[in-house]
Amino acid sequence: MKKIKIGSRKSKLALWQSETVAAMLNRQGLSTEIITMETRGDKILNTPIAKIGSKGVFTEEIETMLKKGEVDLAVHSAKDMPSRLPAGFSLIAFTKREKTNDVLLSFDCSLSLENKDKPQCIGTSSVRRVAMLRHFYPHVTTVDMRGNLQTRIKKMKAGECDALMLAYAGVKRMDYDHLIVRELPNTDFVPPVGQGSIAIEVFDSIDPNLKRKIRECINHPPTEAALTAERAYLKKLQGGCSIPAFALAECTGETIRLTAGLISLDGRMVLKKILIGEKKNAIEIGKKVGLQILKTGGREILDKINRS
Repeated sequence: MKKIKIGSRKSKLALWQSETVAAMLNRQGLSTEIITMETRGDKILNTPIAKIGSKGVFTEEIETMLKKGEVDLAVHSAKDMPSRLPAGFSLIAFTKREKTNDVLLSFDCSLSLENKDKPQCIGTSSVRRVAMLRHFYPHVTTVDMRGNLQTRIKKMKAGECDALMLAYAGVKRMDYDHLIVRELPNTDFVPPVGQGSIAIEVFDSIDPNLKRKIRECINHPPTEAALTAERAYLKKLQGGCSIPAFALAECTGETIRLTAGLISLDGRMVLKKILIGEKKNAIEIGKKVGLQILKTGGREILDKINRS
């Protein structure tokens, strides 16, 4: 069989993910080659993601290569994937999920969000994280922090912020978990859709046998079920990765529990719903929670965000 060409962003974290996927394929006797590129989200670092555009910020250029047949599959952070993919594209596999929590990184081990006498400045590029900090810790200030993990840590060291708020998965994968000073609870800081998993994207022209083999080597069924519910929820909201939506589905046996919601940009309104059902009904569960959120104030929050 021909060498499988893997499309990847150039950042160290993206390459770690692509090399992990390549190793999974290699263990099953499949030969691989990683082809890298920069996306729009990688090039524009002086603008918040939400203002660049919520769809395809980190995926469009790689999808162009997929469509042209220059690569066979694309490796993405699942949390970066829009809820609706362009025609002809699909996600065929998800790796086993890492711990999903948000964490705080700092050089100051005594840092405390609760200390109102010494307000902290937190660096993050996520509208969800900013909104949640405004809700739970309104005295805390935030600063937009773009760039790869290494760049953000340099900015923190230079004094641009007291701490960084990031996903545990990326921090661990880059071996910076020694800088974690706090792990935020999922009960309050519910993660974004897909956090902690790697997604595999292909174009419809891929050879069916190759598609099947890739899926067999990489896909983790419990994670796939969880992300299917979460992505169905986000799709109902018609949202991308830059709206302050959150969702976490957890599988136990054949049961799935979805916690999902939406928070206003100012952090004042938090909508949250929990639904438990059968894993085989993951899509319907996601859609149902999405509809509940829209009906109970979600439409108003999204309309206000769109207007702004």
